[in-house]
Amino acid sequence: MQNEQPVNLKGIAWSAMQQYGFIPAFPPHVLREVNALAEDAFPDTPTDPRDLRSLLWSSIDNHDSEDLDQIEVCEEGPDGAILVRVAIADVDSRVPKGSETDRHAAHNGTSVYTGITTFPMLPDRLSAGITSLLPARDRMAVVIEYTVLADGRTRPGEIYRAIVRNHAKLVYEEVGDWLEGSGPVPGTVSETPGLAGQVALQHEAAMRMKKRRTEQGALALETIEAEPVVEGNQVMGLVVQEQNLARCLIEEFMVAANGTITAFLNSAGLPMIHRVVRTPKNWDGIVREAAERGETLPDHPDAEALTRFLIRQKAADPDRFPDLSLTIVKLMGAGEYVAFRPGDDPVGHFALAVTDYTHGTAPNRRYVDIVIQRLIKSVIDADACPYTCEELDDLAARLTDREKASQKAERYVRKAAAAVLLRERIGETFEAFVTGASEKGTYVRLIDPPAEGRVVLGEQGLRVGQRVRVRLMAVDPYKGFVDFARTG
Repeated sequence: MQNEQPVNLKGIAWSAMQQYGFIPAFPPHVLREVNALAEDAFPDTPTDPRDLRSLLWSSIDNHDSEDLDQIEVCEEGPDGAILVRVAIADVDSRVPKGSETDRHAAHNGTSVYTGITTFPMLPDRLSAGITSLLPARDRMAVVIEYTVLADGRTRPGEIYRAIVRNHAKLVYEEVGDWLEGSGPVPGTVSETPGLAGQVALQHEAAMRMKKRRTEQGALALETIEAEPVVEGNQVMGLVVQEQNLARCLIEEFMVAANGTITAFLNSAGLPMIHRVVRTPKNWDGIVREAAERGETLPDHPDAEALTRFLIRQKAADPDRFPDLSLTIVKLMGAGEYVAFRPGDDPVGHFALAVTDYTHGTAPNRRYVDIVIQRLIKSVIDADACPYTCEELDDLAARLTDREKASQKAERYVRKAAAAVLLRERIGETFEAFVTGASEKGTYVRLIDPPAEGRVVLGEQGLRVGQRVRVRLMAVDPYKGFVDFARTG
């Protein structure tokens, strides 16, 4: 098939954005507004920020990330306690409510990461510049404090404005390999006095919190989607990023920070938006998955029993654990945003084993986090609540819809990339497992390469999680089709 025309993957990504209701390019009036902003000037604030630039702040993110939302620093306290500070970029100070930039961000609701092209929620001059916590730059931030006790419990602390300075931008893979003993000390760590001990202390705090949450029933899932590896316009493969101790560190810090935010807003009597994952509707399917692996789960949803099962499965078969994780996620159902009023009973987050939870730590990438940041700052500054309950109802519904749309757009482009990768393998047979089975269709993900597609022949009777052999029938990158027939 050497005569096949190259596939315009960037064009496919652009079309997918439009298909799912996003505006893929920033309108001129948004760019004019952003370009008029001063680079390093600090906006006036009703309350004076604390100067915390001397603390040894650092960030951990992907090697190519420039939209840095948070940095962290710890210090040892009495009785083995560890004080954690998480600084969140003050995006609201540069994107005021009702501005042109704000309205565009509210429309899209989130950055969209297709693996081919990234469509940021905010222009790069903001998210990768003025509001990013990049190294060696003084930035306005909202700092969240909490204390990690010796047994892994967390005690919420203060939230306040501060001026901060990131002293080291670290990379997940390098820090993860070092913490796991499979790689050297990252160069940035060894070159920054005191940073090795600082990251080690952060790791200790994270491991305490993870152990505590696991005991409470937090699910030990690994669900990072396969991303295309592209060189030029050629798809070289699909890669699933592995969970490691560095990613675990940031996840634990953000879970605790978001819990601290909800406690802060609750104590102020403010409405907010919660991030929830409801009790699984398809618990029977999860029970069946466990039974096929020789284990028994209770008849009714039980997070602790499920997480113990997942831990055992990861130890027994680590190579296939991401596939099991994806199956459990599909059976559990999606997360959503729900407006919360003081006095309401919280829905909770089944997967994280927490009751009160929100998203407030990534305002460069998610609009709901800007909303939460404005609520926080209204408490700090003793101002009126910036949103009515009705506005939060509408925002929660809208942003849930935008998140689902972003996942569809990302999945569409991943399928297009998979179609390009597989188009010379029509007729071959692959090992796969079922990731979706409903009236809308039956879908599988191949074991290698980890490409997803639809079963168009022989799909009757298949169910989520089932292992199956499939033959590749046809691909169409421009329609996002990868079609299989069940064999055997």
